[in-house]
Amino acid sequence: MRVDLVTLFPELFERFFDTSFVGRAVERGILEVRFQSPRDFGLGKHQSVDDTPYGGGSGMVMRVDVLVAAFEALDAKAEAAGQPRARRVLLTPQGQRFEQRTATRLSGEPAIMLVCGRYEGFDERVRGFVDEELSLGDFVMTGGEVAAMAIVEATVRLLPGVLGNEASTHEESHAPATGGMLEYPHYTRPVEFRGLRVPDVLQSGHHAQIEKWRREQSQERTAERRPDLLKKPV
Repeated sequence: MRVDLVTLFPELFERFFDTSFVGRAVERGILEVRFQSPRDFGLGKHQSVDDTPYGGGSGMVMRVDVLVAAFEALDAKAEAAGQPRARRVLLTPQGQRFEQRTATRLSGEPAIMLVCGRYEGFDERVRGFVDEELSLGDFVMTGGEVAAMAIVEATVRLLPGVLGNEASTHEESHAPATGGMLEYPHYTRPVEFRGLRVPDVLQSGHHAQIEKWRREQSQERTAERRPDLLKKPV
């Protein structure tokens, strides 16, 4: 899989792509990463990538011309290498909410382009040059870089060969195998800590009873904490 990142601050990703399973995915050749700064196509001696909004208002708006130039530069590099064009994803609070099923869908793409904004936002015309818009939730951050890292981590961990135990992605919160519900609680040693004990059923060695307990716990936890998930298609 290839991830193209359009960002003014590629240095923010340096440690991220060197760390944990994401770093291993890069080392093993499972994940390829490319960066493109809109600043490379900025205007004037200061390589400006933003301007004041038409109609007035606070803040600065990222220009459509420099962003599209960055998109097309990445596409040209992919074409020159005989690789597929990336699916363009605009990271914005106005996008569709990113969920586990979104990560699953994106993990099936050969390449995705994550477009990280800054300042007040994007020129509206940028939306005509992307394939979809995604948001982490109903809040606003200064830029899209942290959102891009979250999407990369959630997506890359689903690629074959990335995690040491691929079964761990099957029985977890929001996974299709769990019906999209929250995962059951986990315990490890010690058996007792300050009066809190590991449930007896988990120590019984009776796999059918353990499986039943886990299903019940998953359903109860979901009903209590996220009842909306019980009505949502997986």
